[in-house]
Amino acid sequence: MSDDTAQGLDVPALLVQLTLEEKAALLDGADFWRTTPVERLGVPGLLLSDGPHGLRKQAVGGDHLGLGSSVPATCFPPAAGLASSWDTGLLTRVGEALGRECRAQGVSVLLGPGVNMKRSPLCGRNFEYFSEDPLLAGELAAALVDGVQSQGVGTSLKHFAANNQETDRMTVSADVDERTLREIYFPAFERVVTRSEPWTVMCSYNRVNGVYASEDPWLLTDVLRGEWGFEGLVVSDWGAVSRRDAGVAAGLDLEMPSSSGGGTRTVLEALRSEALSEADVDRAASRVLALVDRALRGQAVPVEAVDVDAHHALAREAAAASAVLLKNDGAILPLDPDAAGAVAVVGEMARTPRFQGAGSSQVNPTRLDTALDALRAAFDGRREVTFAPGYRVETDAADPALVEEAVRAADAAEVVVLFLGLPPSWESEGYDRASMDLPTAQVELLHVVADANPRVVVVLSNGSVVTVAPWQDRAQAVLEGWLLGQAGGSATADLLLGAVGPSGRLAETIPVRYEDTPTIGAFPGEHGHVRYGEGLLIGYRWYDAHRLPVAYPFGHGLTYTTFAYSDLDVSASPGPPTEVDVRLTVTNTGDRAGLETVQVYVADPEASVYRPEQELRAFARVALQPGESASVTLVLARRAFAFWHTPQGRWVVEGGTFGIRVGASSSDVRLEADVQLSGDDLTPPLTVEATADAWLAHPQAGPWLRQSLGDGEFARLMSDPRNGQMLRAVPLQRLSRMPGFPISEEQVTHAAARYADRAALLPMRGAAPPGDVASPPSAHAASSATPSSRPPRST
Repeated sequence: MSDDTAQGLDVPALLVQLTLEEKAALLDGADFWRTTPVERLGVPGLLLSDGPHGLRKQAVGGDHLGLGSSVPATCFPPAAGLASSWDTGLLTRVGEALGRECRAQGVSVLLGPGVNMKRSPLCGRNFEYFSEDPLLAGELAAALVDGVQSQGVGTSLKHFAANNQETDRMTVSADVDERTLREIYFPAFERVVTRSEPWTVMCSYNRVNGVYASEDPWLLTDVLRGEWGFEGLVVSDWGAVSRRDAGVAAGLDLEMPSSSGGGTRTVLEALRSEALSEADVDRAASRVLALVDRALRGQAVPVEAVDVDAHHALAREAAAASAVLLKNDGAILPLDPDAAGAVAVVGEMARTPRFQGAGSSQVNPTRLDTALDALRAAFDGRREVTFAPGYRVETDAADPALVEEAVRAADAAEVVVLFLGLPPSWESEGYDRASMDLPTAQVELLHVVADANPRVVVVLSNGSVVTVAPWQDRAQAVLEGWLLGQAGGSATADLLLGAVGPSGRLAETIPVRYEDTPTIGAFPGEHGHVRYGEGLLIGYRWYDAHRLPVAYPFGHGLTYTTFAYSDLDVSASPGPPTEVDVRLTVTNTGDRAGLETVQVYVADPEASVYRPEQELRAFARVALQPGESASVTLVLARRAFAFWHTPQGRWVVEGGTFGIRVGASSSDVRLEADVQLSGDDLTPPLTVEATADAWLAHPQAGPWLRQSLGDGEFARLMSDPRNGQMLRAVPLQRLSRMPGFPISEEQVTHAAARYADRAALLPMRGAAPPGDVASPPSAHAASSATPSSRPPRST
């Protein structure tokens, strides 16, 4: 772009000059990847391109499904890997590199990141999403967005919302209650929108509670813009538009790819019939122009030239940070490069790596490291490295000759490094996985190799969790490699030989078996609907609630050293707004340098609504030398203790005692403390239909009702330990109609009017017996902190 265009556009002036036809045309793509220009007014078209872990710029007219070739670009680990780094600083640097490559290729908006939750391990696109936890996903995605946009390039946060499967993704209705949406499926989007201001948000294909996301005003306008303050552009996922006029009215600004004029005609017809107003079209057109303006001004942001070698080195660093060491029995890792005996590398994936997912995010890498080459280079002739492919990647049938060759190599070696994983065709955008299991032939290969040599290290390549419980006892160590991008082979060698210490932590739980997962019977749905019956309980929340053993818990990951936690101190500011500071000391108690990821979970043991046993609310990474200690402080905002109150339509905190759990995973809690917080006013407005219990709990109406009941028969019945609960559950108006009830229906009506609008303080939970009026809670918090004596949950 020229220096003149880099100065941006005068959007209000342009909007006045546009014809109605030009405005409508702006809302439609020009082709597969470009927005529509208005040449007579100097408005250029913008180039959008797939991401999110590498630029996938295709030739003009290229498709969206990854079938066509794209320009070479650095392929970083997909989100499934990057999420396990828990490293926001790393994600920002990866984003900066992506932004530089976009600028070099004239790309204005990179389509990503994806922050949909991993509701089921079978979702075919899980490799492109971060986590089962919204806090972790939101923090990492915000960091990536910050990095990309610092280079004058926009991002497109996707897929809004509840796009958690590929089966029938274009049409299925995700049927989700509002509290679950607010607490699980919205927060990652909300965090990125409010903190990092992505240039665009991409709506999902699916319907949410029966309404297509592309034409849902509650989703795209009320929540996204009205509540979260989003000021950017909403773009459709490619081909997500059903009714273009309904989309414009709902807040969908740009349809992509080009509808070949169909969308423009629909908008103009809706204007003529007054189904749409010109103000609706102006609003969307101004957002398209504002995006063009932002992109033009972005061209003035100074950026470094793309250094392909430096980006490859960053990809190698990111890959090493993404891998998770699940087990390391007998400290078999790291491998000693100077030890005696050969190292047998077994598995075709060591030579033909699976390094990224399939579909619209498929990147053409600038180069590709293989683990086999990297291991041979790392040993540098000091130890013999033999290789046997062992299996064919895209088949589940064993090849007897390959198996026999692998057994011979294992038998002759001192240690075996066995590469296993999912074939590329087993997980992809467009369809969901059929199973959590590895190919049968690969598992059988592990067994015969382990029979020949029990010193086996397994390295996994997969975009979402696989079943490990049935076979992991045959391996001394398991390194979960996810999909590690173009430098994953070298990073794997770095980890296996200890040049880099493993620091990854699981961003998703590895269950014992698929049958234990939350969505059994409710994935991928039926007859056009998928019911989110598990509600809030996805991922570790589900396993905690059901006391289910897992293979490896959320947040788990081993290192080549050990860490101790001590000196927990929890304190709350008087507020408002209240913040809770969590301070502790972490010490490296081993003989190697290492990185620890400190995780803080909040528990609400006594609540008026069901709450998960614990929820991740903060985390921090700490790098320590052997014997070194560091003080760590994490700050919990009031929202960390809140739940979504559906009747009141807001986030609320119930006053009382909360548990603070600090540890190395959701199951490995090292320290615990309690903190007391004051609560919000949750007194519901009284109506005649409110139950007697609700009246008794009301600070003003409760005393009136007790006095009015006196000590008669109904007062005794309502206090009866056996029958009182049943009677108090009856609406007071209906009780007033019962023979002998001491309060008339007219009195109830007058009392409801009298107390409906009176403000009342909410008593702290546990501060008074049911029905009694408690004194207002203190705004200050008390805390106590002791090492946890609660045993970790089964792993």
